[in-house]
Amino acid sequence: MKISPEELEIYSAASREAAKRGGQVLLKWMGKTTTREKGFRDLVTQADVESQQVIQEFLNSEFPEHRFIGEESTGDSDETSDSDFCWIVDPLDGTTNYVHGLRSFAVSIALYRRKTPLVGTVLDPVLDECYWASQGLGAKLNGEPIQASGCKEIGKSLFVFSFPRGMTRTNPEVVRFLNMLENVGSIRRLGSAALNLCYVACGRADGYWATSLSKWDVAAGWLIAREAGASVADFRGHEIDIEQPFFCAAATADLLKQANPLLNV
Repeated sequence: MKISPEELEIYSAASREAAKRGGQVLLKWMGKTTTREKGFRDLVTQADVESQQVIQEFLNSEFPEHRFIGEESTGDSDETSDSDFCWIVDPLDGTTNYVHGLRSFAVSIALYRRKTPLVGTVLDPVLDECYWASQGLGAKLNGEPIQASGCKEIGKSLFVFSFPRGMTRTNPEVVRFLNMLENVGSIRRLGSAALNLCYVACGRADGYWATSLSKWDVAAGWLIAREAGASVADFRGHEIDIEQPFFCAAATADLLKQANPLLNV
């Protein structure tokens, strides 16, 4: 059954309120929280945990029948409910930046119906910038419509990228990086997948590629980028798999066609 624009706005408004509450937690703990490793070079802080807690409590109160998957969950309610609707949340995307005092991190919240994204919100609490999108209704930044840059030439483009943890010089990602470095106009590594996708959506970057991410890293951002007119696909040009996302997001289909052969190694 098709979701109406009015229903999408209810979900979107809830996601923005949840992101605001999570963002307030991150600002409260900034510079004060303790850090531990939950895996190899994979950091988690009290801010991550508390941000997810307040987000989940709010969304559960608004939509008790919906499932919830968060990065800091010990177990997913995904397995305890038969609802088609599932919230996918990263309460702090860019934890390494956050821990080191680099003020580039975000809260990411998306609602999916089965495998279809319905709404996505990404909040940068430091800059007070909230990006959001609803399926088929475009993307916005603080309420104003946004659009990808329209760049069509890779030699004039600015690309951002993510490296997986535990990189070695023999990793195929190094080949991808060198291929892109030789062809793009400029290149940056910023540290937040969710914000990278939003920067493509609003034209601050012309493209973004990544491998070895998790669904909560990109669940909201790729919908925002797509609704802003960006082309998003895996390195062979196929639709991305949210469960195993490796992809390139580019301002235009022309730019994506130029980037993908360099990335498909």
